[in-house]
Amino acid sequence: MGKKSRNERETPIKETFEPLPLESKAPATVVLLLNSPEEDILIKACEAIQTFAEKGDENKVSLLGLGALAPLCQLITHNNKLVRRNAFMALGIMATNGDVRTALKKLDAIPSIIEKLSLEVVHEFATLCLASLSEDFLCKAQIFDNKGLPTLIQLLSSSDPDVKKNSLETISNLVQDYKSRLVVHELGGIPPLLQLLNSEFPVIQHLALKTLQHVTTDRDANKTFRDKQGFEKLMGILNNVNFSDLHAEALHVLANCLSDSESVQLIHKSGGLTKLMEFVLTPSVPEIRSGVIKSESCKVLHEQDVETVLVELLSLENIGVMTSACQAVAALTFHLNSKERFRELGCISVLVQLLSRESLALREAATQGLSNLTHNSESNAFEVYEEGGDKLLIQQLYQSCPKIVANSAATLCNMAEHEIIRCSILSHGAIQALLEPLKSTVTQVLVNTARCLAVLASDEEARTELVRVGGLQLLVNLLQSHSKEVLHIACLAVNVCASDEPTAVEMCKFGALEILQEINQSKTRRNSFSELAVNSLLNSNLSFKYSLTSSLASTDIITCGFYDAGKVCCQKSFQGLFNAILVT
Repeated sequence: MGKKSRNERETPIKETFEPLPLESKAPATVVLLLNSPEEDILIKACEAIQTFAEKGDENKVSLLGLGALAPLCQLITHNNKLVRRNAFMALGIMATNGDVRTALKKLDAIPSIIEKLSLEVVHEFATLCLASLSEDFLCKAQIFDNKGLPTLIQLLSSSDPDVKKNSLETISNLVQDYKSRLVVHELGGIPPLLQLLNSEFPVIQHLALKTLQHVTTDRDANKTFRDKQGFEKLMGILNNVNFSDLHAEALHVLANCLSDSESVQLIHKSGGLTKLMEFVLTPSVPEIRSGVIKSESCKVLHEQDVETVLVELLSLENIGVMTSACQAVAALTFHLNSKERFRELGCISVLVQLLSRESLALREAATQGLSNLTHNSESNAFEVYEEGGDKLLIQQLYQSCPKIVANSAATLCNMAEHEIIRCSILSHGAIQALLEPLKSTVTQVLVNTARCLAVLASDEEARTELVRVGGLQLLVNLLQSHSKEVLHIACLAVNVCASDEPTAVEMCKFGALEILQEINQSKTRRNSFSELAVNSLLNSNLSFKYSLTSSLASTDIITCGFYDAGKVCCQKSFQGLFNAILVT
């Protein structure tokens, strides 16, 4: 915003003074004059300091070094209002420098600045000081603690655009903290913020939207925003091509509206969702945000046929739009009707095609969408299979992006529950592809990979392949994970793999049985699958089972290889005894 002319700053006071010249070599002299007992000298000295400071940061730092800050902080409380005004002008200009802000913080100037905010003559530069200081975390806390917000909110209605801008910038910095957001709402800050959306100054509009983006994350504030026709005002911005630079920020605020089910219902009844979807269809829009769409909202969005809109967005050659549309698809699939509707619209085919794109963000979003679409949906799983998605998903397992790997493994797991698809997945080398993810340090990657392996291992061919490529050692290693979720799924996978003797014997060679026994003795690590896994491993070698338990079940059939090695003593290693029995 442009600086005001000198005439605009003049007050009704009739006294006039001869200009006090300030040469580049004389700033130290002017700083000394800030301690003068003569008011007319103080007025001109402050004005000279301001003029010198306006010329650049180097001058501001020079004034700081000359000690100008301390006397200026005292002069903002001077009895003469013209002295106060000019001192604030100088201080406001200097405060835009980082070194000066740091020094002001040490001088504890904020309480004095806030105290004088009620004086109209100093509004512009007092708020400029606060706007600069509010960039600092500790200063934000001081402004809040010294009750700066009530006056700042009142100043949002000032007739001076500079005062509006400075006050708004300060509030925008403060509402990054939760308690300030609540206070802004409690003090009636939303109506003036909405009014500022009509400002003729773009910087004020941007700051108002940025502030609303934080404030409307609170449920009560969201309701007030809705009651004050905030949604309608935002749609007015979105439908105005002249405000295209505000669209991205307006969408962020709208995303907060869609996170509240009551807001979505009311927006739906007023026809707002239809307008929003029409806007979303505009190809020129670079950003679409799905927001936090809850189950209550999904039903309303489905009734608005939002699925059609999102599928159309997936065909736009804009990576940002396609990525956001994929994220919206993933969010909406928690509603069963939406999941079926996406299949009918050919969404799955489009998502599968997106797996071949170069953008990691796009593939991450596409794999998340496929994972959610195939969850508990046989029809969608077969749709992915028929589109050749299983082969492309296996290729994603070799990617370096953990989320892509985790999402792909989850999708393959959903699909592998069906025998025909499972055979296809195995034929494309899924077991080999799962080896590297089994070494990951990312919990979700390990969980999804182990779960996928557990489903695939129900097939004898998969277990044989797992032994051949050396994957059993990696699986057994997961039994030592400190993550309860990883351990739980690893035990499940071991239990499945132990369904035939050769695979079970291999796992025992890697110490699986000994590790599982330790797990089952722990109150915190024991789980239902760890006990099942132990039983499955013992059933694979009845000689070892008999040595360990001193009994066999009626279903245990002894063959010619059975050998009684004697009861295991408590000190003897499970692994050593097992190896001895194998040699025998």
